[in-house]
Amino acid sequence: MRAIWKGHIRFSLVTIPIRIYNAIDNKQTISFNLLSKETHNPVKYEKKDKVTGETLRAEDIVKGYQYEPGQFVIVDNDDFEKVKLKSTKVIEIEGFVDASEVHATLFDSPYFAGPDGDVAAKTYGLLSEALRASGKVGVGKVVLRDRENVVLLTPHESGILLYKLRYPEEVRSIKQVPKLDSLDEVIDAEQLKMANTLIDSMTKSFEDIKLEDRYNGALKEVIMNKIEGKEVISITEEEPEVVDIMTALKQSIEQAKADKKPMKKAKKEVEETKKKRKAS
Repeated sequence: MRAIWKGHIRFSLVTIPIRIYNAIDNKQTISFNLLSKETHNPVKYEKKDKVTGETLRAEDIVKGYQYEPGQFVIVDNDDFEKVKLKSTKVIEIEGFVDASEVHATLFDSPYFAGPDGDVAAKTYGLLSEALRASGKVGVGKVVLRDRENVVLLTPHESGILLYKLRYPEEVRSIKQVPKLDSLDEVIDAEQLKMANTLIDSMTKSFEDIKLEDRYNGALKEVIMNKIEGKEVISITEEEPEVVDIMTALKQSIEQAKADKKPMKKAKKEVEETKKKRKAS
């Protein structure tokens, strides 16, 4: 795995040399090139003036901030230089907080942080274990590409996971979602009880839930079939039938209980086999 950034984590007087690695495998994403329909030649992207239709060069284009409809203030490179922050290659930890305090909506891109060298490994391991034992996460700042970014450090298996965080003002309030203020008035106590029963009956370990990108897999199959000259078969899914909520809850609970019985039976058979082996 190749590092994409090299620097330090610093909190108080402690400094740890680290390297940052991509946690996401971008190779799993299928990308396409735009081609001409007739010739299949690559399509060139051109920037044009929306009013005159004139094709523009890079030096003909400036950045404008629209402060009123149709009114722009031009911001040039000199203006950007005035607010440009100097990269120090240091993640400055501002403090440690309870993990539950950081809302899920603030989480953005995940990265792996690893020690930079044998000397750093000991201090790195100490920080990872201290975070794990305390239940805390580190919140800090780092300058990347001239901008200050907020990051979060959390223990992950034997190492440290680093998340780039959004600023709180970037996240909208859920109170802006229509109809939420009237939910308490429409919730039926009996329906809620049955919904909780259904949730209990469907509770399982996260690792037991099969997670796969079906669209990506099907798209890869389409591409391979086209390469090999095979017929492409469409995948169609039936629209789910809408039924009365109480009927749906009752049927769902029955189905969930039926699904669990074979699992319990299989577990019992495994336990009995183990007992027989021990006895023999």
